[in-house]
Amino acid sequence: MKSDGVGRLGAASCVALVAVCRMASASEPLPSAETPRAAGTDAASPAPYTNDARPLRQSRDDAWWTGPILAAGASTLPPGHALIEPYVFDLMSRGRYDENGTRHPGPHRNSYGSLTYLLYGVVDGFTAGVIPRFTYNDVSGGQDSSHIGMGDFTLQGTFRLTEFREGSRTPTMSIVLQHTLPTGKYDRLGPRTSDGVGNGAHTTSLGLNSQYFLWMPNGRILRTRLNFSYAISDTVTVDDESVYGTPPGFHGHARPGRVFIVDSAWEYSLTRHWVLALDIAYEHDGHTTLEGVVPPPAAGGGTPARIQQDFGSGEVFTLAPAVEYNFNSRVGLIVGSLFTVAGRNASATVAPVAALNMVF
Repeated sequence: MKSDGVGRLGAASCVALVAVCRMASASEPLPSAETPRAAGTDAASPAPYTNDARPLRQSRDDAWWTGPILAAGASTLPPGHALIEPYVFDLMSRGRYDENGTRHPGPHRNSYGSLTYLLYGVVDGFTAGVIPRFTYNDVSGGQDSSHIGMGDFTLQGTFRLTEFREGSRTPTMSIVLQHTLPTGKYDRLGPRTSDGVGNGAHTTSLGLNSQYFLWMPNGRILRTRLNFSYAISDTVTVDDESVYGTPPGFHGHARPGRVFIVDSAWEYSLTRHWVLALDIAYEHDGHTTLEGVVPPPAAGGGTPARIQQDFGSGEVFTLAPAVEYNFNSRVGLIVGSLFTVAGRNASATVAPVAALNMVF
């Protein structure tokens, strides 16, 4: 997030990537044009020392950030400024965790995707924007996607509540409201189920984001984030083959479970340009249920077969280490990977990720 950046792959992430990618975003005020930045140390060497041998405290103006992969910032864009941040990723399946948390191998699958944060500072303390997504599925032992598909489309608003000040214990905090529209194809897929790139549900997510700055013993800055989000989806009408695993001729409804995510993120300013980042995220998915009927074979007659299924609740723990390189205070690149380390009734995945963060 330039000048403290933006949208991150919402730890939903795991599901964000795994299913549709829920996310949030934000950005701190841009540097003042009237106030020049303090001189920084670009070399990866120890911080300079004062005459009494104590480390010099790094200035916040000397630290440039792009932001971790998953945790969104808690600040908002200044009025009239815009943020553009395209992501690219490859979500790779490594099997599945069963109800007891044991991981089992499964068919290999690559979901190549992109999503882009398009945000604008409307007024002081409020940023609005949209997040379009695109996906292509490459399935081993099955048919790949017939084309690149547009996934679900998210509307987002960020309302800043408080702002960090040096010497204060109050972090920057904001409320993030998202609504995801079911624009991605999810049912009537025919035999090519890899064309499914959405879940068919209107989903509303409410999040609380916070951000704080700490100074380490060597004088360098450690930026921390702690984010919470809770998402609720409506009931989905499902026909024929779908992302819910339904057979041809099926007609019924699915109800995606509620999703709770907590994400703790840490960024260490090595130099003005280079930053090390790490997300530690936990996600709990409520019960997704499916109910409907399948007509009998045309030739055989008989009564429709009724299907009722509860996919159960699930949970997953995710790590997302990354490296940031900031070209200047408004443009930065982040490269890293997110991967599941434990879970229950959930997919085991790993996903290389790269994003370019630009503030104008």
